[in-house]
Amino acid sequence: MELCWMLCPLWFLVLSLTYSAAAPALFALPRTAGWKDFYLAQEYLDKYYTPKGEHHVGEMTSGSNSMTRKVQQMQAFFGLRVTGKLDYSTMGVMKRPRCGVPDVANYRLFPGEPKWKRSTLTYRVTKYTSSLSHADVDKAVEMGLKAWSAAAPLNFVKATSGEADIMISFQSGDHGDSYPFDGPRGTLAHAFAPGEGLGGDTHFDNAEKWTMGMNGFNLFTVAAHEFGHALGLAHSADPSALMYPTYRYQHPYGFHLPKDDVKGIQALYGSRLSGSKVPQVPHPPLPKPPTPADPDHCDATFSFDAVTMLGKELLFFKDRLFWRRQAQLKSSVQPLSITSSFPQLMSNVDAAYEVADRGVAYFFKGPHYWTTRGFQMQGSPRAIADFGFPRNVLQIDAAVYLRDEKKTLFFVGDDYYSYDEAKRKMEKDFPKSIEDEFSGISGRIDAAVEVNGHIYFFSGPKAYKYDKEKEDVVNIVKSSSWVGC
Repeated sequence: MELCWMLCPLWFLVLSLTYSAAAPALFALPRTAGWKDFYLAQEYLDKYYTPKGEHHVGEMTSGSNSMTRKVQQMQAFFGLRVTGKLDYSTMGVMKRPRCGVPDVANYRLFPGEPKWKRSTLTYRVTKYTSSLSHADVDKAVEMGLKAWSAAAPLNFVKATSGEADIMISFQSGDHGDSYPFDGPRGTLAHAFAPGEGLGGDTHFDNAEKWTMGMNGFNLFTVAAHEFGHALGLAHSADPSALMYPTYRYQHPYGFHLPKDDVKGIQALYGSRLSGSKVPQVPHPPLPKPPTPADPDHCDATFSFDAVTMLGKELLFFKDRLFWRRQAQLKSSVQPLSITSSFPQLMSNVDAAYEVADRGVAYFFKGPHYWTTRGFQMQGSPRAIADFGFPRNVLQIDAAVYLRDEKKTLFFVGDDYYSYDEAKRKMEKDFPKSIEDEFSGISGRIDAAVEVNGHIYFFSGPKAYKYDKEKEDVVNIVKSSSWVGC
């Protein structure tokens, strides 16, 4: 039986002499990235890329060859460049909240054991969280189960006492199943595959902030994933799948299983016959979240989420607000609500850019993007995979359109991609290192925009003016100075 949504505690049983011999060959990071990341990687690979029964605690410290193979296996699973090195992209994936079921699983996605032998299963919540009301927990659990029964001939009946097939509880620390929870933002939850005893049981860490919305960890999102394991599904390498290992918020209402998950559950249990009653996920409006305090844009640490030209104006985005000003006029401007002009975006724009020649702007948020003509939204959101990103890229940090080159640069972590707008195609030999290609730029890039032939990179509270001809930074100012501070 397997478990999920775990990042186990660091094991400090590794001998320092072994570590010093293995680490240099594995790291593609500066030495300052340090031993903490190495221990994290050891723990991660031991947990998720070592089949059960192959090892005991500490075995991977005997040398770097085994660990290198597991790094390569992990990189291949997530669609990363297979180098065997602990580079930034690899460590970034390892640090994401995720499911604790190993990606080297003892059971498969498609037909075979384990699976339930009957179509009607019982479930019971035996212990509730302190984060949500009992009614909200019951609703999230019900919706998570219905997501699966809508695609397969399964029915779930709630039990109020006694033993159920799927026993659900919120626990803290060591709770008696040999898989202790470790507090906030570590282990989210875990579930056992079908079978007797603990089979099907699903546990959530009560130390997490469970919510029904986008803040904290959405209970429906995690529960639906866990129930996939409780029904017999392993992980999927498809980033759009619910059974992808790392946490990604799913909107609860009107949710439908992605194609990959439908294929998996129907391979195990068959499809729900046409004409049979399909449970419906309800469509009530989400409760309105409390309005957060507006950011102080003149604070010394202020930074932007995204910056873009739109016509003759510059737009600066931060949380639920944006500022608009004439490109050539540096004066104090007042913030506006994003929803007042871009209702579909709501808040927290990741990146944006405009292709002025076509009069189209693109706004990125998570794995989706929207297009606008001026301030008019065009159609529904689409997947950023349309641009040709590798499947492990689920979010964009920044984007900038270079008018003369007719190229758009996308910044993701420490790398960047180049997209040919004329050919509508991602260029070959990318991604490349930001640090190697853009002299003088340091830190993660939050936003970027081209104005009068110069690229302005926004990184935290600093804005760097980059001269393309000199290939160097020629000025640095406060990010907030762009909105009158």
